[in-house]
Amino acid sequence: MVDFSLISNTYDRIHQHLVETPLLESPFLSNRLNKRVLIKAECLQKTGSFKYRGSWSSFVNNDIENLKKGVLAYSSGNHAQGIAAVAKQLKIEATIIMPKDAPRLKIKNTQSYGANVIFYDRIKESREEIGAKLQKEKNLTLIRPYDDPFVIAGQGSLGIELINQAKRMKLDSADVLVCCGGGGLASGISLAFQGLSDRFKVRTCEPENFDDMARSLQQKSRVKNKAMDGSICDAILTPTPGELTFEILEKYAAPGLVATDEQVLEAMALLFLHHNLVVEPGGAISLAAALNQNEKLDSDALIIVCTGGNVDPVIFSRALDLIDA
Repeated sequence: MVDFSLISNTYDRIHQHLVETPLLESPFLSNRLNKRVLIKAECLQKTGSFKYRGSWSSFVNNDIENLKKGVLAYSSGNHAQGIAAVAKQLKIEATIIMPKDAPRLKIKNTQSYGANVIFYDRIKESREEIGAKLQKEKNLTLIRPYDDPFVIAGQGSLGIELINQAKRMKLDSADVLVCCGGGGLASGISLAFQGLSDRFKVRTCEPENFDDMARSLQQKSRVKNKAMDGSICDAILTPTPGELTFEILEKYAAPGLVATDEQVLEAMALLFLHHNLVVEPGGAISLAAALNQNEKLDSDALIIVCTGGNVDPVIFSRALDLIDA
């Protein structure tokens, strides 16, 4: 079971491997939303994503002798890169199952770390079934992308870091907007807040038509998305919330928020224009939700967690086109 003690102990063991990503004041967004707005630029983390945190946690908390036999992960890209990067540093073989429609940048980056990449059709095939077969055949350690105590503990390190930074910036409460696929980051941060300061509240942010966590929290039971593709937010398209992550978020998170792809593109453009940040769609959805659902946010301060910067050039150029529009 994951709790604050595991998150705190994990943070002590992995923080030296991480970048303490900056918490930035945003005068532009503060003026636009009429409240104090800060940006947690996790897109500047190693491998370009918060997933690097959970990857290190998985390696330091699992049995090293089992890990030496090889690790297995499935991911659309950011978890893949995190696992592959840490495995390379520790000289452990990594096999990654990726959807064939994953962004080319994420595929190439994962392969550049030396991982063995196996592709699947996310519409017709089950990555879990493919993974189970490989795990059995090769005796690999499976590191799940979100519904895993060690992964959640690693992602929770961001919550500890954020609270420490907020205190230094004289901020003692806020709505914290976090992208949500399976819920690993949001649940880890929520647990960290419970251990340090429950005056900070997580708000999950998801793409329109892929808001399984928001609907699950509303209905108090896990529900599924009808579709598995159709949004530019590739990094956070999951069929249903994780069992463990939903259990945590049902206890501690506030109602979820939703944004459209068009709103996400605008958020990406604003982050680049006003903060020189390159943020992928799944990482920018937190700002998109804030800009378009500000009336649902009753705190005097917002923290926008920009979780990743591994953006497809074609998608990013679509966002930049909005600057001159």
